[in-house]
Amino acid sequence: MCPLYLAKVYVTLKPTVNDPQGRTVLATLHNLGINAAADVRVGKYLEVKVEGEDRSQAEALVNEMCEKLLANPVIEEYRFDLERL
Repeated sequence: MCPLYLAKVYVTLKPTVNDPQGRTVLATLHNLGINAAADVRVGKYLEVKVEGEDRSQAEALVNEMCEKLLANPVIEEYRFDLERL
């Protein structure tokens, strides 16, 4: 059996992409009197357990998952942390 890795994947809109959900959250924070918030960007956090022969194979698999399904590379960017379980 191959080693098991945990990928913690963070997906966010690219900086040039408009974020209406982030603007709504920011406006709501200000309506609640929390005016110190200057900007909000909303994204996704996912945890994926993946088997891989080694760390580099697990990284390649997570990259493939992100490129094909977890993120939309046209408007989103992603990063992930990988730890062996």
